[in-house]
Amino acid sequence: MNAEKTIVITGGAGFIGSHVVRHFVNHYPQYNIVNLDKLTYAGNLANLKDIEGKENYRFIKGDIVDAAFIDRLFSEQKPDAVIHLAAESHVDRSINSPIEFVMTNVVGTVNLLNAARTCWKEDYDKYRFYHVSTDEVYGALGSDGMFTEETRYDPHSPYSASKASSDHFVRAYRDTYGMNTVISNCSNNYGPFHFPEKLIPLAINNIKHNKPIPVYGKGENIRDWLWVEDHAKAIDLIFHKAQAGVTYNIGGHNEWKNIDLIRLLCSIMDRKLGREPGTSAQLITFVTDRAGHDLRYAIDATKLQRELGWAPSLQFEEGLERTVDWYLAHEEWLEQVTSGAYQKYYLDQYSIS
Repeated sequence: MNAEKTIVITGGAGFIGSHVVRHFVNHYPQYNIVNLDKLTYAGNLANLKDIEGKENYRFIKGDIVDAAFIDRLFSEQKPDAVIHLAAESHVDRSINSPIEFVMTNVVGTVNLLNAARTCWKEDYDKYRFYHVSTDEVYGALGSDGMFTEETRYDPHSPYSASKASSDHFVRAYRDTYGMNTVISNCSNNYGPFHFPEKLIPLAINNIKHNKPIPVYGKGENIRDWLWVEDHAKAIDLIFHKAQAGVTYNIGGHNEWKNIDLIRLLCSIMDRKLGREPGTSAQLITFVTDRAGHDLRYAIDATKLQRELGWAPSLQFEEGLERTVDWYLAHEEWLEQVTSGAYQKYYLDQYSIS
């Protein structure tokens, strides 16, 4: 197709990435959207079955850690922009295997930056490198205050340290080479297609099957929850309207203690499944807290609201109801991602393993 511009979206088969890919494919038919994903355990092309036949969409399987492959990709696709979401993101996994997080989140990001710098040949005003990061780079908060774009970095896990490093590299390429970069740091996302190792989909799946719901410590940890489609809309705004070199925080203004969130979820699930009130709450099981578990995150998204006009569209209770409804209506998807059977879909659809 004769596209207005080509955008490579990395990690586009993952949870947040698939929502971003879908948003851009559907809202910008004049763009050629290239979804680059390694298809690890959390990357699932079934997340994008509704758009896979669109003229302005293409999927490419590949690993951002492979510098030679990334160089070829940029040479062939000649992207006008990158929206970089590909990352190892689960804190527990980073504690068990930190080197994988260093390779993907740090080395992979630098490979993309190098390929972009070569491809764009220092004519950077025409192009954009958008790096999507996390609020966890800021460390932990006490009972008061919120993270702003000026908060000092203080990562406490291998995951957050790797993301902090990648943020620094993106800024360094802006300062050193003059690349047109932007960064956003988001709070915890929730919604459809979330891989069920994370808190909300894990709890939904376990409640449905009457399995224990593991809650770290006493469930006192506090997180700010952001509806994933609101995140995709924020990325759209930042991509198109942010000035080069700017950072924006994206948050839901929606803080919940883990235990309160789980109890609300249990109540919703009891109602949806026709169970007696309080039935699912009996599944709550407190487990030993994980190492380096930050007590509280809270994002101040005032700058994004003031400068670009973004605001969350959903109250958490409504978003959580929608999330539960989606998982209960998509039992096959949940069974596939937890069993590994979805690998056959990749082979049948794209002749890949």
